[in-house]
Amino acid sequence: MKSIGSNVVRIEAQALRDLADRIDGPMAQDFERAVECLHSCGGRVVVTGMGKSGIIARKIAATLSSTGTPALYLHPAEAVHGDLGMLVKGDVALALSSSGETEEILQLLATIRRIGSKLITITGDKLYSNSQKRSTLAQAADVALDCSVAQEACSMGLAPTASTTAMLALGDALAVALAEKRGFKEEDFADLHPGGKLGKKLARVAQLMHSGDAVPRVARGTGMPDVIYEMSRKGLGITTVVENNKLLGVISDGDLRRLLGQRKDVMSLTAGECMTANPKTILPDEFAMTALNIMEQKKITSLVVVGKSGDVEGVIHLHELWRTQMV
Repeated sequence: MKSIGSNVVRIEAQALRDLADRIDGPMAQDFERAVECLHSCGGRVVVTGMGKSGIIARKIAATLSSTGTPALYLHPAEAVHGDLGMLVKGDVALALSSSGETEEILQLLATIRRIGSKLITITGDKLYSNSQKRSTLAQAADVALDCSVAQEACSMGLAPTASTTAMLALGDALAVALAEKRGFKEEDFADLHPGGKLGKKLARVAQLMHSGDAVPRVARGTGMPDVIYEMSRKGLGITTVVENNKLLGVISDGDLRRLLGQRKDVMSLTAGECMTANPKTILPDEFAMTALNIMEQKKITSLVVVGKSGDVEGVIHLHELWRTQMV
């Protein structure tokens, strides 16, 4: 059983190596044309496929959508019973079929042409072999891509295994290349993934910080009894020292404990005399994970959030970040 399992993986890995060689070599121009076609799409990418290819099509549509390209999956059998309304002028159709002769998909060709949509196909045609005739689907395509494999990993050579792996990888290659061409960045990815643990990791500081009246603030000349009162009242273990809402420094619980151990006249001092000047700060549009990393490295529990103008906008606390379960 172990050797069977490893052999399956080796066959599929070889199929991917062969696919990568085609993208680098004879398929390079067609791959670039496909990316350009998707990039210039004024509507959505409508991905379709039947059976196992349909499962791969759903995943490709999801990957395109999550990397900045509006996409949806169209079931080809349901399409001819009314769902063809999902495909409209300006869309690009991406059709997946290992044989290139899937009847349900071939029935969509007339509609694709009627509305003027571009058609990109991913089939098992050996497109760069002179000995094989192109399938009907590949012949109808504006851009035909080759995800052929030398053999399936199934011992009978029947179950879609290596072919669906190659099809999935080619879809991922298109999606990632398209995202790069669009200039899709980490912050764009964050905007599209607000839920779950991934969303929490990509949350912005501004979404989690304490702001407004919840931010502890004292002036440079504030006496230490009032400083301690402000720190206790706001409960963040810190207070900002500000002038016209510009940050001058901070006083933390740790600073206060050290001062009490060093001086007997602490209560007669002012905030300006006790503060730590030029403290570490963070911008509100930074990722919350960045704030967490700073606090863990600096061994602090609160971080002042300062806007580009230098105004204090909030305070983000370590416990708030832990509660999001982002780590």
